[in-house]
Amino acid sequence: MAGLYLEDFVVGARFTSGAHTLDADQIRAFARQFDPQPFHLDEETAKDTFFGGLAASGWHTAAITMSLLVQSAPVAGGLIGAGADIAWPRPTRPGDELHLEGEVLAVTPSRSKPDRGVVTIRCETRNQRGEVVQTMTCPLLVWRKPA
Repeated sequence: MAGLYLEDFVVGARFTSGAHTLDADQIRAFARQFDPQPFHLDEETAKDTFFGGLAASGWHTAAITMSLLVQSAPVAGGLIGAGADIAWPRPTRPGDELHLEGEVLAVTPSRSKPDRGVVTIRCETRNQRGEVVQTMTCPLLVWRKPA
């Protein structure tokens, strides 16, 4: 298993990801399949909604965040979430270039399963202007280095 192990994580460590640029076609394609609401599907209709224009689904932003997280924190055995606290303080728009800024909040070895532990991280997904479009705090199951 290539990647990071529990012992590689340190509380307070920060990481950033590369970028993902989102366009209207991606927003509409995701919405058609997973969140078919007018403000995700049609620019004209979206103008008269709460968002005042086309906006990506929060779940689309979360999926992009997951991709950026996998790229920037490649955990040995894969990223296995154990829940999450997630919020979308502002909409993600066509043309937004998203990147992830993360911090390790806790590293907790398991007392009952010595081969693993939990790393709790906080991630902010930001657009090209530095505005936060998603926050997420989540515990991740992380394996210890093999003996």
